[in-house]
Amino acid sequence: MCGEQGGNAIAEVLFGDYNPCGRLPITVPYHVGQLPVYYNHMPSKAGKQYVNMTGKPLYEFGYGLSYTSYEYSNLQINPLAFHPAGEVTISVDVENVGQRAGKEVVQLYINDVLSSVTTPVKELKEFEKVTLESGEKKRVTFQLTSEDLCLLDRHMEWKVEPGTFEVMVGSSSQDIRLRGKFEVKES
Repeated sequence: MCGEQGGNAIAEVLFGDYNPCGRLPITVPYHVGQLPVYYNHMPSKAGKQYVNMTGKPLYEFGYGLSYTSYEYSNLQINPLAFHPAGEVTISVDVENVGQRAGKEVVQLYINDVLSSVTTPVKELKEFEKVTLESGEKKRVTFQLTSEDLCLLDRHMEWKVEPGTFEVMVGSSSQDIRLRGKFEVKES
């Protein structure tokens, strides 16, 4: 139920009087035969195809629509290498290149490229909703700590393993606009 103003709210979105900015908190499958379907699957499920349909979902985690469009640029990762107790700052420029004001949800995913246990192909670590007028550009900055990089190892202990981490920034789990990497060094 939408409530007593639900009809007005839907009409405002449909006629472009309001620019939506919500994002899906789940993955919506294309067909029931794809279940279970989620964005942070293990590498062994990557690229799974079916005989009569695609392996991609109908709507991915983080998907959302807007009446304007955004461009991402200038990905910066600082430092590019640090020790397990360190922190990394990831920043990106987001610009509204459409004709209307809007709100973009900038999403930061990471992937531990090589680890002692299997980890998901990507994990959402941070997100930020940014309000942008038409033609406006803003810098979005994320801070990742050792807690964001931890994994549960085979001894059931939380730890940050040395190695390469891939950074993915985008508008949804499948709409990745920028990629980069950083290293965690041995202690």
